[in-house]
Amino acid sequence: MSLNLLPARYVRFAVASAGGVLAVAALTYCAFRLQLNLSTGSLLFLLLVVIVALSAGFWEATITSLVAVACLDYFFIPPLYTFNVNDPQNWVALATFETTALIVSRLSVRVHHQALAETKQRLIAERLFELSRRILFLDRRQTLGSGIVSLIHEVTRADAVALFDAAEARVYTTGACTREIEELARATYLQDRMTETATPDRWARVLRMGTTSVGAVVLKGPELDSLTINAVASLTAIALERVRSFDRESRADAARQSEQLRAAVLDALAHAFKTPLTAIRVASSGLLETSNLAEGDAGLVKLIDDESERLNQLTTRLLQMARIDASELHVHRDEFSVAALLADVVANCEEQLRGHPVEMVVDAALHARGDRAMLATAILQFVDNAAKYSTPGSAILVSATEADGDVVVAVHNEGPPIQPAERERVFERFYRSKDARHGAPGTGLGLSIAKKTAEAHRGRTWVLSEDGKGTTFFLAVPQGTRDKT
Repeated sequence: MSLNLLPARYVRFAVASAGGVLAVAALTYCAFRLQLNLSTGSLLFLLLVVIVALSAGFWEATITSLVAVACLDYFFIPPLYTFNVNDPQNWVALATFETTALIVSRLSVRVHHQALAETKQRLIAERLFELSRRILFLDRRQTLGSGIVSLIHEVTRADAVALFDAAEARVYTTGACTREIEELARATYLQDRMTETATPDRWARVLRMGTTSVGAVVLKGPELDSLTINAVASLTAIALERVRSFDRESRADAARQSEQLRAAVLDALAHAFKTPLTAIRVASSGLLETSNLAEGDAGLVKLIDDESERLNQLTTRLLQMARIDASELHVHRDEFSVAALLADVVANCEEQLRGHPVEMVVDAALHARGDRAMLATAILQFVDNAAKYSTPGSAILVSATEADGDVVVAVHNEGPPIQPAERERVFERFYRSKDARHGAPGTGLGLSIAKKTAEAHRGRTWVLSEDGKGTTFFLAVPQGTRDKT
């Protein structure tokens, strides 16, 4: 059989053993020519066995020691040039030499392996420290996956690295990476398990942050081990989460700055509109009070007066929203009757509710604590909304109950339902559903003001809407007081 077909470890064993035998032969020749005695020769052979043990291994040293015993017997123990040993003391000497050689070889090999293991562990620790240090200074402007695999490849000196980023559903590779390794990275994440393949130099690990899988990494290289792979996987998962947290923080900061800018713009526009609108309303109201206007002129002035009032309400809502966004709302917590509050809201919406019978269901003893004016404005948005989008002539139900320490106000109307996908979005600022855009006029601010008001009171808003059953808007705030009798 050709040597090329034999495993490499067998070839190394044969070469080292042959080298040890040749070294024994050379040392025997020198010792014999110098006419050294048995003791001196034994010490030289023992030294040679230790050298072979340290440089090659225990079994190579064992073969060397057996050949050395044979040479000692043949060349240094009488009768010379035979393998006969007549003196028992010589048997003891040979047995002692072989036992000592084996023990010293074993100890030498063990110490050598421990030293190699410590050196390897120190090297692994240094590489992992370098990897963690460079991950901390990873350039965020660089593509995340590409930067990480490049670092892993450079620091661990792996032949190939593949990283599957679950957030992007993409595999990043570097080195001698094959299609098989890429698919292994995907499969490791999808199967959510560690993989130690049949190939001893290929490793795969799931990347986890707590109990959540964020990806998978595959490394290929002869100098890798399980400890290194596990540490690299942990560092990679931390790097992914770290960059993700930076991105979330940046987006949150940008959104916060955008909200602050928008609030400032709304506040400036609302204040800028207030002065000319006041002048227009004063002028239109004064013209309407005169009696010398022609019939057509009176209608135009009335239109101006009505529209200026609508603009005035819009600017008031803009100012309210700007104060909410700027965290300038000061909630005055006073105790009030919920029934009286709802009665005032319905009375203020008398014009909008014209043609709609209003039914009120509320316990006269129900009280709450909060900013009465703010809550009245929020509930007014619900009532105004119900009047706009309910079926003509249908009844509107306004009710209030106490549930789990909260006062829950509900405004129900019969009309077209709100689609499930829009039931959360209707509370967003300026958002109007597709059906509402072509129906009653509106700005998309009312419901957002109601939501912000509820949150300022540590409450919440929601809507239930179903075809054939109508739509109900809810506002719940902590009661904050005992029921009154």
